[in-house]
Amino acid sequence: MVKFIETELEQLNKEIDEMWVLVYSQLENTREAVLTSNKGLAQQVIVREKRVNAFELKIDSDVEDLIALYSPVAIDLRFVLAMFKINTDLERLGDFAEGIARYVVNKEDSIPLDADLLKELQLERMFDEVLAMLSTAREALRQENIDLTAQVFEKDNILDELNHNSTSILTEYAKNNTEQISQCFSLSSIFRKLERAGDHITNIAEETVFYFNAKILKHNHKALMDDMIS
Repeated sequence: MVKFIETELEQLNKEIDEMWVLVYSQLENTREAVLTSNKGLAQQVIVREKRVNAFELKIDSDVEDLIALYSPVAIDLRFVLAMFKINTDLERLGDFAEGIARYVVNKEDSIPLDADLLKELQLERMFDEVLAMLSTAREALRQENIDLTAQVFEKDNILDELNHNSTSILTEYAKNNTEQISQCFSLSSIFRKLERAGDHITNIAEETVFYFNAKILKHNHKALMDDMIS
């Protein structure tokens, strides 16, 4: 029985890692599509979203079967529950990637993005911080390194600041460039999606901590930081 459940847990871990790689690729391609206005790449992201959704359903089903057949307890149960929630968060990240990609596909070619505006907004940095958070969260789980989860929480603060700053920048730009108001709204939506992506990656880090030491950190990241200092 123990051997069987270990095999199933290893398979679940493998599936989550594959889902992670897929979603990371979706966000990475979305970043490139936005920054280069590559509609073909954006369309690929939209098409591959079906694969993300199918993967989520497969993992959900495997989690249900594992619980029903093996009744895991203690750390095994924490692992299964954490993977179940992480799977949901990864799927939501895929949704954000698709939503941003649709902006690229629907954008009017006749109105190019203002390079100076994108630089002031730090859109490229916003994407890079999200990708770094997702990569760090993955390594935290793979290495069972709780110190890395703290880095995820710190980066989320950067996303919040960039998103906050984007509002005033876009408002001022729209006042002086009324023909670009529609794109300003779209860029604002991209920033909100990326900020929300950061929230979901933070959720993943919280679930990782829960799996490691049974601490629930939802809405209380300070508890982890205090523990690391003491």
